[in-house]
Amino acid sequence: MAEISLTGISKRFGDTEAVSDLNLTVRDGEFVVLLGPTGAGKTTTLRLIAGLEKPDKGRIAIAGRDVGSDQPASRDVAFVFQQYSLYPHLTVYENLAFPLRSPARRLPADEIDERVREVARMVRIDHKLENRSTRLSGGEMQRVAIGRALVRKPAIYLMDEPLSSLDAKLRAELRLELKRIQAELGSTLLYVTHDQIEAMTMADRIGILAEGKLVQIGTPREIYRNPANLHVAARLGQPHINLLPQGLLPDGGVPHGTHTIGARTEHLAISTTDTPNAEIDWIEHLGDQNHLHIKVGNHRLVTLADPYFPVKAGDRINLALRNPLYFGADGRRIS
Repeated sequence: MAEISLTGISKRFGDTEAVSDLNLTVRDGEFVVLLGPTGAGKTTTLRLIAGLEKPDKGRIAIAGRDVGSDQPASRDVAFVFQQYSLYPHLTVYENLAFPLRSPARRLPADEIDERVREVARMVRIDHKLENRSTRLSGGEMQRVAIGRALVRKPAIYLMDEPLSSLDAKLRAELRLELKRIQAELGSTLLYVTHDQIEAMTMADRIGILAEGKLVQIGTPREIYRNPANLHVAARLGQPHINLLPQGLLPDGGVPHGTHTIGARTEHLAISTTDTPNAEIDWIEHLGDQNHLHIKVGNHRLVTLADPYFPVKAGDRINLALRNPLYFGADGRRIS
């Protein structure tokens, strides 16, 4: 079993509390994504698990064993960093084989060769094995970096925004590849990112971090549909959730204590036949869909629409709410 368990973990750097009383369990074979902005404590959490940082308090267990006093090399984890960190003078084959030739392993040459070629096929870089790493594209270099972690067959994989420096097309391709590989291996993977699309498309569960605290954890659908507070609601959804004052739009009844109404695209009903109460300010044409920028009094909203929806900038429309999200003055969700 390769379960990760963090219990009451805290870590400070001077006056900054990077991680605060963090409790998290990543089950064996689970793909968990920690999502949050810069400074939320994502990378620090990974470094604590890997043993690159020591917690001020709390317990870290891997496969049920307390690893608090273990050195990084003895924790049986593989860490994939944001930057590729390949050896430029070595070929792809040699980069992949390097961890297996370390003093801690020293596997037989035939076993190294078999494992390197197996992983190279898995990450689809087997046609480049004899190339120097300096002759690879960005996507190929990141595949090698991921392959170098896979080849070790550790108990845990830790990945720190490994796709963030790639272009959009490569990110989309490698998201699918990573999820496929993790499913094939049945491995335990903890992945951190600030990209909501990566979190939504890859994770079995998403943990939302804010200022070192785990605010909410659940499946992507749970986090999206039932955010615990305004911070969580704002982390997921494209375009971002619209936050409106009570009474701005017809809503059919608001729960007691509501201070702010959250409206995603599916919470907004647009009509061109009813009495108008809003105006199309401008339209972003994105091919398969349009972003409508709408003015309601002094407030502005953004929503998605079919590219054939018959409106143009300056048109008056009727906008109403249907089953939006409600939040109190403290930002917490009201059912």
